[in-house]
Amino acid sequence: MLDLSRQYSAIRDEVLAAIAAVCDEQSFILGPEVARFEADAAAALSVPHAVGCSSGTDALWLALAAAGIGPGDAVITTPFSFFATAAAILRCGAQPVFADIDSHTYNLDPQKTEDILRSTRLRIKAILPVHLYGQCADWDAFAALQRKYGLLLIEDAAQAFGARWNGHTAGSLGDAAAFSFYPTKNLSAFGDAGLVTTRIAALDDRMRTLRNQGMRRRYFHDEVGWNARLDSIQAAVLRVKLRYLDAGNQARRNLAANYDRLLGKIEGLALPFTAPQAEHIFHQYVIRAPRRDDLRAHLSAQQIGTEVYYPVPLHLQTSLASLGYQPGDLPNAERAAKETLALPIYPELTEAEQQQVAHAISTFYA
Repeated sequence: MLDLSRQYSAIRDEVLAAIAAVCDEQSFILGPEVARFEADAAAALSVPHAVGCSSGTDALWLALAAAGIGPGDAVITTPFSFFATAAAILRCGAQPVFADIDSHTYNLDPQKTEDILRSTRLRIKAILPVHLYGQCADWDAFAALQRKYGLLLIEDAAQAFGARWNGHTAGSLGDAAAFSFYPTKNLSAFGDAGLVTTRIAALDDRMRTLRNQGMRRRYFHDEVGWNARLDSIQAAVLRVKLRYLDAGNQARRNLAANYDRLLGKIEGLALPFTAPQAEHIFHQYVIRAPRRDDLRAHLSAQQIGTEVYYPVPLHLQTSLASLGYQPGDLPNAERAAKETLALPIYPELTEAEQQQVAHAISTFYA
């Protein structure tokens, strides 16, 4: 599914030199290398403020908490995402409210979101769309909802570093945005790491305070924060990998186009849809497949890795049963959970390997 050793072999000397420089500098937490990575990331994303942190989950929490979301508030988000999207809302003391997804992009559906805004008595304070699989949510529609209802817009951009909507980068669209650098991401650390971006100076200041136990001055705690700091070794690795990100994202788009060509004639498969306003980075290449689980077993038997993102939508997770959702409440998300399958895609994947994947899928359906 993913062979990180191929990327590492190409940049090994640069990565080890960057790590050695941190060891020589002897500044391991929120040191100069973190500040340098924040500046590089902000430039890459065309935002004035970028705050490094310990994980994508903490990035989501920092964005929400810095924006003032807390007990008594509710946040509309997607049920078709990694669990951290909902968990970060709950960690703030707020309530996640799920709207169904668009059946083509798998992103949060703006119309379903407005249906909730029109009907609910909850105090909705923000919308948290996820740029799933590397494609931005319909930001034109969500920006219109923000203007109409006076809400905050916070991006879960964990899978979308380098993606764009109408030419604007993910991370620069909303009031704040959260990124993950988990090792499987298109920009990945050698462990956990994250980033929060914003155009608002006051949010930047508060996120920096919250990530460091609520301190602006050492041992003077202005509020209750958290240890969400980024370490310098991860920042150093990310700075090296950031230099190759644009080329890597273009390689992913090329691979996706090749999959489209190879798989396009297989009856019954639904290939990824890209909105015309979106520049997709294909963090994942996800098909909708009849008899998905049988197909996955067939591919596994041929040593072809796949993954299901995600087998249980958030509104049906056992730990969130207290929210009161039932099967059938969000049918598009529930259907996607049963039918979607992610195929291998990473910049170093070869065309021969893609042909092997396509042949195995074709054989299964034949």
